[in-house]
Parts: sequence; C-alpha cells; structure tokens
Amino acid sequence: MARLQMDKLGLETRVVAQEVYDLAVEHFRILGVRLPTFAQLADPSTIPAEVAKALARVAPDDADALNLFRVHWYNGADGTRVEIPDHLVLPPALTGVEVRLVVVLADRFPMIHAHKVLATYGCLAPRLVTGQFDPGHHRAIWPSTGNYCRGGVAVSKILGCRGVAVLPEGMSRERFTWLERWVGEAEDIIRTPGTESNVKEIYDRCAELDREPDNVIFNQFSEFGNHLAHYFCTGPAMERVLEAQLGERPQLRLRGFVSATGSAGTLAAGEYLKAKYHSLVVAVEALECPTLLYNGFGEHNIQGIGDKHVPLIHNVMNTDIVTAISDRSTDALMVLFNSEAGRRHLIDRRQVPAEVVADLGRLGLSSICNILAAIKVAKRLGLGGDDVLMTVATDGAELYGSEREKILARDFALGFDDREAAATYDRHLLAVEDDHLFELSTQERERIFNLGYFTWVEQQGVSLADFAARREQSFWTGLHPLLAQWDEMIDEFNQRAGNR
Repeated sequence: MARLQMDKLGLETRVVAQEVYDLAVEHFRILGVRLPTFAQLADPSTIPAEVAKALARVAPDDADALNLFRVHWYNGADGTRVEIPDHLVLPPALTGVEVRLVVVLADRFPMIHAHKVLATYGCLAPRLVTGQFDPGHHRAIWPSTGNYCRGGVAVSKILGCRGVAVLPEGMSRERFTWLERWVGEAEDIIRTPGTESNVKEIYDRCAELDREPDNVIFNQFSEFGNHLAHYFCTGPAMERVLEAQLGERPQLRLRGFVSATGSAGTLAAGEYLKAKYHSLVVAVEALECPTLLYNGFGEHNIQGIGDKHVPLIHNVMNTDIVTAISDRSTDALMVLFNSEAGRRHLIDRRQVPAEVVADLGRLGLSSICNILAAIKVAKRLGLGGDDVLMTVATDGAELYGSEREKILARDFALGFDDREAAATYDRHLLAVEDDHLFELSTQERERIFNLGYFTWVEQQGVSLADFAARREQSFWTGLHPLLAQWDEMIDEFNQRAGNR
C-alpha cells in the first residue's frame, strides 16, 4: 500500500484516501464493530438501547469492541452507567482551605482505568472515517509517558489492529506489566531512554518509526482530536458534576478548572467551563522541570504530565494560571495515603472522614499533583466556602505500587510511622504555599506560546503559519464544528460497514 501523506494536525473532514477508507469499512464489517459517536460519549444516555443491552454482558476490562461505548465519564465503579460522574469533594479538614474542591475520578474508564483512552479514540476515530488508517494493514503508533499508549494499545486491540506503545523505560513497572498483557507482540512495546521528563526522546523514536510506510503516528501532543474530545466530552461531564454541586448549594460559584498539562488535552475541559462560567483555566507542571513557569529543564517523576515542551494543542493564550508542584510532595503524599500510619493520622488527628481517606488511597501521582495545585490556587485567590475548584484524578494508585516501594526505600528507610505521617502531612499538604504560581499576563502568555516554536516548527516540521494561527481564539472556536462533522462521518461509516 502506498505511503499516506497525512496532515499531522488531524483536522480533515473528508475522505482523503478512498482505497484506505474502503478497506477500513470492510475490516469493521467482518468484525461486526460499531463506532460510537462523540455525541454518544458526551451523553451516554443517547447510546442505542440494543448497544446498551449488549454492553451489560461485557466486563469493563474485557478486550471487547463494545467497551468503546464505555469510553466516557459516566461509568460507576462496577461499570454500569451513572447519571453523575463519580467524584470526591475534599473537606477542609484535609486540604486546609475552605474552597469546595471537587475531584472527578478518571479511574472509572474501561480497560486502562484512566481517561487517556478517550484521547486515543479522539485521535483514531477521525483517521478511520477520513480514510487515513487501515486497521487491517497499518500499525498504530502511540507515543506517550504511560497512559495514552495504554489507551491506544487497548483501542487498537479491540478494533483488530496492531498497536505499538512508545514510552520511557523509566515509567512504573505496572505500566509495562499491563502492556505485556495487551500487546500482540513483545516488540510492540518500545522503551525510549529516560523517564517522564524525556518526551523529546519519544519524538525522536517516532520520527524513525514514521519512515516505515506501514506505521501511522498518533501524536497526542499535536492531534486536535484529543483537544476536541475533551472539550465536548470531558467539559460537559465536569459541568454535570458542577450542576450536582449547585443543586445542593445554589450560591456556589465555579472559580477554576485545574489540570496538569500532559498533552494539554484535558485542559480543553477547562476552556469549555470557562466559556460558560467565566472560570479560570489552570495548567500545572512539575517544579523539578518548570518549562512553562521558568523556561527550565530537569527531571521529575509525576508520571503522566510530561514536560520540556509546550504541546501544540495547548491553547496557551486562553490559559489563566500556571503553577508547579514538586514530585517530592506527590511522592510523600502517595505514601501517606497508602499507609496505616497515614490513614490513622488523617482519620484520628485531622478528623477526615474514613470514606474520604479510603478514596485518597486510590489516587495516582498526577491526581495528587492536581489536588495540590488546586490548593495553591485557592490560597493565592483567597477562595472561600462558596467557591468551587474542579480537577480530575487522572489515574489510580494501582499503577504505582513499584514507585511506592522506591519512595519508601529512598525517603523512609527507617519506616513510615505515626511521627513520619504527621510530619509528611504538615510538610507536604498543610504547608502548601502559593509560590511558583503565575497569574498570566498577555506578555507571559506570549512567552509560553513562543516556547512551542522550538518543538513544533524547528523540530517537528509544523508550518509556521499553522503554528502561529493558534495564537488567535478564532482558530480554536473554528475547530468546534469538526466534532459534529466527524459524528456524521462515523454514522455513515457504521452504515457502510453494516453496523448502524
């Protein structure tokens, strides 16, 4: 098959290669696979009854294509659909601030227990229905620092195609254990040098893979399907949670949405909320590698948030606050939340409800990072009990058992007892300050925007015109009609495959 000349931005709304499109349709016809529309993932109550009935017979972690219809925020802990996305409201006894801090749980997503699986579908579905990916022939390459590549491998497998994970060799052991169970062949796990802070090395390996004609690179950092899926699916899910909060206390006011940068896809949910509630968009990074804050470099271990570049799909000019969290704090709090001494301290000394403490033990490193960043914002803005900050728990603690072992050996070699629990809480949670936080002026936004030039124009070959167009908000709002157009193409694709 001839090499596809693909627009790397993923913005097509027409079939660009009819032969590839026809092959994909036939592949799905044979497998009997039906694709969900983005509208159905935004509001799963619109999923057809026959699909919902069939889905009830499938476990959320099964390698079954029906689980595409669970790639949304409305899954309960048992995989059944809920009306309001599962979430936590963290009490002031824990956070030390009066603000209503709402944490929406992404570990309810199927197969990978992280919301990155939504981003992978947001990147893959448009390629399928525009004739840019033949699942019976091409290999899907998923560059990531952990969860996105797992989502890509999962979606690839259930769609009957070959998915390849590209991630740093220093990521948690649990990520690789999961991948080993899901990939088709051992060589489909590609380990790049370094850890979370080595995204450039991932790009370099993908550039090599891109020279092979059967490989298609799905770069979450530059595919706008990632941004749009979160804007139109994650954004309304956050709003549904907010509406539930307002139902309890109508005087509440949403002040901001907080998320680690990662690929910047999730930040699009903050933009959705900002457009409706005039709230703030807060981007978070690691203090050990403060790229957005200080043009800095370094290495960190808050796995899943990336660094050393500004993603192409980050709408920097619509971001209001940038802050940073130290991985020493996220490391220490993961130990606190998952130890008997820590649980005793929180319940007995801090009077945190036991059910909240149990939920804290489920949080991954970047989830803890988001919570700490929200506390910083609350302190800087002086927020009170009628103010709401929202964030997401991006993945769960089950991915970090090996990391906790490392942290304990490094920082708590003498054991984690009641004294250490009290000191850890005081130092890394109660004493959070509003330092390393910029409320962005136009000049600061321009500085951060310009940083992206070096990655995308000089290194990755994005045209200067495409790069610069993103400076204007009309570019981003101009993307919004794409999702409805893709949904029409998904419907037509399903119909052609006989799976409507």
